[in-house]
Amino acid sequence: MFDEIDVNLLRMACFGGVFLIMALLEAGLPRRGLVKGRTQRWPTNWGLVVLDALLVRLIFPMGGAGLALFAAERGWGVFFALGWSGALAGILTFLALDLAVWFQHLVSHKVPLFWRVHRVHHADSDVDATTALRFHPVEILLSFVWKGVVIVALGGPVEAVLIFEIVLNASAVFGHANLKIPQGLDRLLRLIVVTPDMHRIHHSVLRHETDSNYGFYLSIWDRLFGTYVDQPEQGHETMEIGLGPSLTTRAHSLPFSLMIPFVRTGGRKQDGEDSTAER
Repeated sequence: MFDEIDVNLLRMACFGGVFLIMALLEAGLPRRGLVKGRTQRWPTNWGLVVLDALLVRLIFPMGGAGLALFAAERGWGVFFALGWSGALAGILTFLALDLAVWFQHLVSHKVPLFWRVHRVHHADSDVDATTALRFHPVEILLSFVWKGVVIVALGGPVEAVLIFEIVLNASAVFGHANLKIPQGLDRLLRLIVVTPDMHRIHHSVLRHETDSNYGFYLSIWDRLFGTYVDQPEQGHETMEIGLGPSLTTRAHSLPFSLMIPFVRTGGRKQDGEDSTAER
């Protein structure tokens, strides 16, 4: 199967389709007004994802599914050692990878060095479908290395890894969409998956809200580990998003966004304070 199709092309096609749908929906059903228009923010966000894609393609051309196939051909991984395969191994692989991404996200907030890089994502003044693209190339490389270690250690089915990668990309776009979803439907959806309202809280300028709702696809991990926040203090329509004026006001610049990890000033508002602070 994987010798006959270009896995990266499949992932890009699925990602592009979901992005187009979300972009159209959020244009017609926006959850909140934008602080900066699309023409100000989108070129930088798209510029970052192009750089990220080129870098990953150059350094890790096989991708996650290719790495899973590489490990499977050599009999590496816990599931291979245990003799687990089929649906059970596939489901466990999917869950383990989703938990691994949740944990990586948590660490990127708690470890100061990683937070400096992750700030690029949070510096956006608004949250919409393109915010899902907004990651510094260094973070993308670190993310791929981490996922690669987990994939090889698990030795799970190649199909499960491919499905996870497609779902992760799609859910990232959905979770960041500036999309108004009926409250009842949102409540129902977030019993299982991360919704735009749930993830938007994570982009709050308030630190105790930024340090919550780390999930990308499944919402269970935040509930299980006590990092779930139900609603933002300031309300979805009026909450302040970003990292404060020292970073967010310049985040629409691609060169500045690439330099954010090296900028010492800026952070999020500490609880009960009006000033910004760095970790």
